[in-house]
Amino acid sequence: MESQYSYDNIHLPKEEKVSDILDSDCFLIDHVTSQHLSLLTDPVKISAFTSVMVMKGEFRADISLSSFAMRGPSIVNIRPSQILTASNISDDFEAVAVVMSERLRDYLFLLSGEMPAFNIAASRSVIPVAEEYVGDFRNFYDRLAALLAMRDNPFHFQAVGLAIMQFFCQTAWRVYEPHLKDLPITGGMLSDRFLTLVRENFKKERFLDFYANELNITPKHLSRTIKTQTGVSAVEWIDRFVVLEAKVLLKSSRLNIQQISDNLNFPSQSFFGKYFKKQTGFSPKEFRNGKEMPK
Repeated sequence: MESQYSYDNIHLPKEEKVSDILDSDCFLIDHVTSQHLSLLTDPVKISAFTSVMVMKGEFRADISLSSFAMRGPSIVNIRPSQILTASNISDDFEAVAVVMSERLRDYLFLLSGEMPAFNIAASRSVIPVAEEYVGDFRNFYDRLAALLAMRDNPFHFQAVGLAIMQFFCQTAWRVYEPHLKDLPITGGMLSDRFLTLVRENFKKERFLDFYANELNITPKHLSRTIKTQTGVSAVEWIDRFVVLEAKVLLKSSRLNIQQISDNLNFPSQSFFGKYFKKQTGFSPKEFRNGKEMPK
């Protein structure tokens, strides 16, 4: 069955439009093609949990500085505040996307009872899907589209949440179960904890001493370990988060350069401009006006 929802009627890449999409806690985009995905030429911050089922084709995605080369069938989970950049999209790319509000996500977590497989769904960005389950996913999206169309149902929210959880418990868990071994052990690798701290604090804290203190280790030990575990220095990780956020704000917000500088807690617009040009080769104004990002 054809869903009443059409990708052409929305502007998902624009952060300020997401609240319009989530007027019923859940939105289904039932036919995402290479043409649609090619619109994401700049980094885009996603403001709501988005689960994309890639039915066929392949593409490359950078999700908050982690790169994934993927092909269908597979599931791509993008969490709120993560930044997406898509490239190398094949002509036969086809996907279905489900966008969920925070309220619906909280409801699903409540229903899940902290099932380990559900934790994988919430934390892992890319999950391959065996061909044998593709038909089940297609049928689920059809059922979900029908539920979303029943706007006069007083139990609309509960019906959608229960339908999603039923499908997870009946079928989708089989997709996630093999990846339980990937759940981090208590505490995780130092790099996991460091990157979480950077993600939460990079707007205010750009010096290594802060992160070393939070992790109760010396800056030298932190720098050496992060380089060993990730191949990238700790300082470079901090710069990457700052620059990526700056690029998103320059391309997809109405903030002027001074306001972006303030948002990122730079001491002045001039300091921000010098920092951005050192990292990218372009001034903030040049980048906003359409200069291509360096390779």
